[in-house]
Amino acid sequence: MLLGLEDATVRFGGRAVLDGVDLGVAEHEIVCVLGPSGSGKSTLLRAVAGLQPLDAGRVLLDGRDQAGVPAHRRGVGLMFQDHQLFPQRDVGGNVAFGLRMHGASKRQQQERVGELLDLVGLPGAARRAVAALSGGEQQRVALARALAPRPRLLMLDEPLGQLDRSLRERLVVELRELFRRLGTTVLAVTHDQGEAFALADRVVVMRDGRIAQSGTPLEVWQRPADEFVARFLGFDNVVAATVTGEAADTPWGKLPVPEGSPQGARSVLVRPAGVRLVPVADGLRCTVTARTFKGTHVAVHLQPEDAPRLEAVCALRDAPEVGDAVGVAFEAEEVVVLERAALDRAEG
Repeated sequence: MLLGLEDATVRFGGRAVLDGVDLGVAEHEIVCVLGPSGSGKSTLLRAVAGLQPLDAGRVLLDGRDQAGVPAHRRGVGLMFQDHQLFPQRDVGGNVAFGLRMHGASKRQQQERVGELLDLVGLPGAARRAVAALSGGEQQRVALARALAPRPRLLMLDEPLGQLDRSLRERLVVELRELFRRLGTTVLAVTHDQGEAFALADRVVVMRDGRIAQSGTPLEVWQRPADEFVARFLGFDNVVAATVTGEAADTPWGKLPVPEGSPQGARSVLVRPAGVRLVPVADGLRCTVTARTFKGTHVAVHLQPEDAPRLEAVCALRDAPEVGDAVGVAFEAEEVVVLERAALDRAEG
């Protein structure tokens, strides 16, 4: 294990913003930490980097306790949202800074700087002044500088947050390929779920200073740990339910659930793909309240008469009009019975 956190705790004003976190990151693994504002994800990153001392617990790198080891001696690459570029150096000078510190020759520096500026979408910008760059361009330079020395552990805080969507989507693919080629271990913090799911081998979702769920992108997406994680991932079709056998009693009526689902008082999630539009006589009667074009499909917002609203997806040619009455049926394979949140279990 390249990186390990054991019972890592940070308190601000008596409140634990990082609350007994245990996390391991294997060599060559890409881990993305997700969570709402105030969940502790950036504090976790700063603690690993040595910029935030722990009040309890340990940070281990290669099995060695990092207590008292300053940030510049931990051997990690850092890139934070505020860039921290050197204003007196041009773009090339910023990108080459770590290479100079590692004794790279002038030729090696020039080749590496050119390669990285091409990667981040700033070809030929080596002689530009940092002050003349936009915020997004400065972020790209900071990313290139962090990558330049090929660190074993690369720490990224919202690495692509200020970039336009098309560049961000391209860079995510290229970054993953680059990290794989270099064998770089990555710990990244982002609020962008699409970015995290495209980049990561493992996604960690945080809530109130604790880890709410950790797993591969597919595991987290297919089986959110609880209602908090489901809603954070953007799923709105979540209601309280009582599960008995392979059925759940819900405000939307009796829903089929997969075999082996947890029983009793739970919450259930129905993915929009599992909300099937049928004739009014054949399902739960709903009124179409809105349609949202999503590029490859249409999100259809539905309001039952006496139950929480629902979201379905369908092809544009099949989408009903706003105001139409439709029936809804549910597909068992798209229904997830959720565990209660860890905090709820502790209280209950």
